[in-house]
Amino acid sequence: MSQEFDDLSRRVAGKSWQSGPESWELDPTLGAPMIPPDEWSFWPYSSWTFSHVSENTRTARVWRGPGPVLPLPHRLRDISGIEFACSDGRRVTVQEFLEKDFTDGFLVLHRGEIVFETYMNGMEPHFKHIGRSVSKCVTGTMVGILVHRGLVDPESLVTRYLPELQATAYRGATVQHLLDHTAGATMGNGDKEFYLPRTQYYNFCVASGYFGPPEAHPDAPANTWASILTITEQEAPHGARFRYFDPNIDVLGFIMQRVTGKFLPELFSSELWAPMGAEEDACQIVDPARYAMTSGGFQATLRDWARFTLLHLRRGKLNGRQIVPSEWIDDTRAANDHLFQLHEEQLSSAARAYHNGFRIYDQKRRDYGHSGHAGQFLYIDPQSDFAAVKLSHWPDDAEVQLLHRPDRRVTTPPFGDHRYTLGAIRAIRAELAK
Repeated sequence: MSQEFDDLSRRVAGKSWQSGPESWELDPTLGAPMIPPDEWSFWPYSSWTFSHVSENTRTARVWRGPGPVLPLPHRLRDISGIEFACSDGRRVTVQEFLEKDFTDGFLVLHRGEIVFETYMNGMEPHFKHIGRSVSKCVTGTMVGILVHRGLVDPESLVTRYLPELQATAYRGATVQHLLDHTAGATMGNGDKEFYLPRTQYYNFCVASGYFGPPEAHPDAPANTWASILTITEQEAPHGARFRYFDPNIDVLGFIMQRVTGKFLPELFSSELWAPMGAEEDACQIVDPARYAMTSGGFQATLRDWARFTLLHLRRGKLNGRQIVPSEWIDDTRAANDHLFQLHEEQLSSAARAYHNGFRIYDQKRRDYGHSGHAGQFLYIDPQSDFAAVKLSHWPDDAEVQLLHRPDRRVTTPPFGDHRYTLGAIRAIRAELAK
């Protein structure tokens, strides 16, 4: 399969490119896109489906609860003209960046107030937008709550909670290894084969309910748990290297399910979403066995994603209640030097370390958050009492576009890199600090 991927890479050079959104077929019935079930999560359908996930695959509700909504006061400022420097020397404005980077929604919080909020590409304030891998920091936060209650010990072996994994590559790994992506487990060529049909990694996504209906892929495991049981390859000693690997976070999901005995969407509702004062219900993608995907299936409104950042800015306390242990949030930001050193060996993202389900963006400032595939980005900077959320629908990598639609022109965003997003956000932060 790696040869197939390399062949696709060579074909990219011979394709025509465009840098703007591409039109795509619509059903004759207005507002009802014709979307092949297997391709709902791929470009160009993602421009609609990322904010309509429940209409395209199995999801379960994360109830907001009966309580009051946490107010988010507005003190709006025009930040659209703020400029920032790109790595190639260009200077662009925030507005130009948002317009060209396939943005669906962007919100900035400063000192607990919304200073900027915009919706694009038909996105509405009440739409639930998928966070993709930003979901991982919601999972990491939930683990922190369970650690505080004594239900989970980060230093305990994974097999203490899930003895069924004794025959897998997770034997000998600790919960902390999962939280930091330092477990040595892998699948084939790893995320290089994420989108290649019939590979082990692709089939993991099929089993989770993310890549089309699992019943349409008879060679894929029946569900997420069955897929995890097939992970038997260990490429490194646990704790010896950093390797971003989605199944790690879903193993955490099964641990949470095991120790609480709760359906995960109900757990997230009662322990996080309702106490936080969310404005709307959230959703999680669920597989055929009704396991809720914790590595990339969480969906929420832009403002509720912002409330989640505010929960972290306030060290876990909102509405007069300590929802997340402040010690857990402090520990997340205090990632040790070893984690930074491990991350340097694979420095291909905007982050500098990974700890407790979060990316740490600067070793001195300790600003943190998470990025997600196709342009999702969550940023938290307690030092400036500042946070930002960006929801997007970047086109897939060129190789993936060719694989799924070889007859189309390849579409690529002029930015399409989380480092640009981080640059724009830091420029906004600097301007607001004046």
